[in-house]
Amino acid sequence: MSMDVGIGKYGGLQPSYAREADPSSDDDIGFYGSMMTGLGKCLGVFGAFPCCVCFPNPYKRVKQGTVGLVTKFGRFNRCVDPGLVNVNPVTEHIKHIDIRIQITELPRQVIMTKDNVSITIESVLFWHIIDPYEAHFSVNDVHFALLERAKTVLRDICGCHYLQDLIENRDAVSTELQKIIDPAASEWGVKVEATLVKDITFSKELQESLSSAAQAKRIGESKVIASKAEVEAAKLMKEAAAIMNTPAAIQLRHLETLVTMSRAGQGPKTVFMPLPPSPAVNQISADRQ
Repeated sequence: MSMDVGIGKYGGLQPSYAREADPSSDDDIGFYGSMMTGLGKCLGVFGAFPCCVCFPNPYKRVKQGTVGLVTKFGRFNRCVDPGLVNVNPVTEHIKHIDIRIQITELPRQVIMTKDNVSITIESVLFWHIIDPYEAHFSVNDVHFALLERAKTVLRDICGCHYLQDLIENRDAVSTELQKIIDPAASEWGVKVEATLVKDITFSKELQESLSSAAQAKRIGESKVIASKAEVEAAKLMKEAAAIMNTPAAIQLRHLETLVTMSRAGQGPKTVFMPLPPSPAVNQISADRQ
């Protein structure tokens, strides 16, 4: 039986699940069934008065966040929304179904990954009932069925991935888990809203091994960065040396050195500055040669 969910009279706070079974199903209850139905109605009339405590009250409360499944002689009769519901105290029984979001933690599982590494994984499911009829009548315990289904699927998924993939891509594992569980859950009247991988743990020896590998990787990356920096520095020094090898640059460095010397220390200073030879001196030197 499939039930279409619509928005009821509660202003959108809770969808309406109110449905009734085929009225023709009451035609085969026979004389005994009709008699018991009539008796229940009579008792319900007296039980509706608060002073008549000896008679069963036909009005039952269905709390917000739940719906009521009413069975008559053990057969589904109708589904009712939150509020005050009139139930035949003799022939009918009401079962409350919680349709709020349920949080189910999957117990820790020891799983072997694709690279033969043993890990312990924890996860959690967020789900809620979207079809109270299917969730109650189609499966004995929908909570237990969903839990076992999720555990089996999670074990299969982890067995198809390497450890590094599981550590780096938890969201992808959670999404894959939800995609596989949701179709089967829909047949049970359940909608899986989300699945999350809470924690992945492994042995102390494996933790130390992974830590050493990560540290070695970081050291290697730092050496590569330092080598690249040295290469860049050598290129810059080569370019600077080529620039400073010109006469103008040498003269500029000469002047900078003189300024630095004049500022160093206290008191008067005498600086001897070589002058370039004059043309006459150059001529005398040439004549002597």
